[in-house]
Amino acid sequence: MLSSGQQIVLASGNAGKIREIQAILVHQVVVPQAAFNVVECEETGATFIENAILKARNAAAYSGLPALADDSGLLVDALNGAPGVKSARYAGDGASDQDNVKKLLQALDGVPDGQRSARFVCVIALLEHADDPCPVVAQGVWEGRILHQPMGSQGFGYDPVFWVPGHHCSSALLPAALKNALSHRGQALRQLLALLEARAGVAAG
Repeated sequence: MLSSGQQIVLASGNAGKIREIQAILVHQVVVPQAAFNVVECEETGATFIENAILKARNAAAYSGLPALADDSGLLVDALNGAPGVKSARYAGDGASDQDNVKKLLQALDGVPDGQRSARFVCVIALLEHADDPCPVVAQGVWEGRILHQPMGSQGFGYDPVFWVPGHHCSSALLPAALKNALSHRGQALRQLLALLEARAGVAAG
């Protein structure tokens, strides 16, 4: 089991994800996989769960340490669930956040507010070692809708165009602590913590 202060390799180089994950996993030290010269694996899975496990197993194999990976994305109802697992590369390999947002808004051009419902989904997989046969898997879902133009400069990815019901603003206008409390990644991380605590309790008993 994970111990307090233990290093966990995060199978990502996304600075925004690193900040959000470290803010919740306060008892571990989250280190980006670049620190271990991890060669990124190809995300060949058809689902968020498959991709998260692929990335975590790859990072654990390179680093020799427990590894955490998330696969997350935006599902837009009017686009039949797109961009989905391809959210980070919606506008093509190497696309910037701005490129992806621009393509999304173009795809939704003319779609009224009532038909712009969407949700962020995050699946997190934690492996204690590369051959771990039983990854700890957690999931979070954040419901909202897509704006007609970006609002705000906080966050990353599709945050500027994701309207947060009940808060009357985009995700990119939320304070970081509030975003972590609401977001799909925050939900998944808290579920992951609960699962780890339950596993530790069983082991202690």
